[in-house]
Order: sequence, then C-alpha cells, then structure tokens
Amino acid sequence: MILVIETATTACSVALIEGNRVVAHVQEDVARGHAERLVPMIAELPGGGRADSILVNSGPGSFTGVRVGLAAAKALGLAWGVPVSGYSTHALLAATLFEQRPEATEAVIAIEGGHGEVFVHSFANHPLRALNELQSLLPEAVPHHPLVAGSAAARLDAGEAVTIGPDARKACLLPEDLRQRPASALYGRAPDAKPNP
Repeated sequence: MILVIETATTACSVALIEGNRVVAHVQEDVARGHAERLVPMIAELPGGGRADSILVNSGPGSFTGVRVGLAAAKALGLAWGVPVSGYSTHALLAATLFEQRPEATEAVIAIEGGHGEVFVHSFANHPLRALNELQSLLPEAVPHHPLVAGSAAARLDAGEAVTIGPDARKACLLPEDLRQRPASALYGRAPDAKPNP
C-alpha cells in the first residue's frame, strides 16, 4: 500500500493506492491552508493512512505547498519506518491527460510559474515518459503545440488547451520510474534572492 500526498497546487489531496487501484481518497481545493488540512485528511483514510511507502509531489508548484507535503511525508516516513519518494507535478498531469486522451502521442504540460512565466515540460505517451527537461519560460517563448494541458495551458499557443489539476488518485497511473524522484523540492526556477557578494 502506498500513501500519496499531493499539496503542490491549490489542491490538497491524499490517497491510498495499491498497484493501479485506488483504495481510498480525500481531496479539497484549499488554495491556502494545506498545513492545517493535510494531517487531518490523512487521518481520515483507512488505518489513519498508514502505508508501506509514501509518494509525495516534490514540485514544481506553490513554494509553501510543496514544502508542506514534503515535510509531512518525511515525518511520517520516519515515524512509520517506511521509504519516501517523489513525483513531479508535470508527470502526474501528463498521466492524467493521457488517461483522458489515450490516443494522444505527446503533449506539453504547462503550469503557472510566477513572474509571468510558465513551467513547461513535454511528455510522450505509450509509454509515459519525459521528452525534455523542465523549463521556466515566458508564454510567447513556448512553441506551438497541438495539445497543451495544465493550469497555464490557456496562456500558450496550442491547438487544444486542456485545464487540469493534480489529484493524488492519479499517481496510480505513473510508471515506476516516474515515482522515484528524490523527496526534495523541485522548484522549476532559480531563487529570486541572491547572496550578498
């Protein structure tokens, strides 16, 4: 059994999954307040959410949301003595999109990145895999693509823009290699603050 923790965006979502089956799930769109809602939501799951391993969204996304999820995952992993690994927001959204559009061969996943930029990452289907590295770009710098999905999809030059958000249940769609990110924050762009010379 795997406990999945999703707090990288406005969704606060947890799930227990076994293989490709969802055992239980709780989700709320909280915008803010992930820290207050996450642990009670986990407690609502069967067995208090206790699992053999923990899978957590490591970003990119909300700075605070990503850190809340990672902190909770690491604390529970330590308390339960179970391994903790991560997945990316973009991989989860690609899996979600391709479940809805199994005929699609590839897509660009785009989410809001701050400072007017978007975080973009291209994925292929059959099998699900990344086609390039995650980038933070101005919308006009992203080439046209027939299919774009994510919270920033409508801002790009796309044949079709699909607005979707993350949901912990969809982690059961991720292949094993996309469930093995380190449980450390993936921010998507360099920090704004610079050290003093």
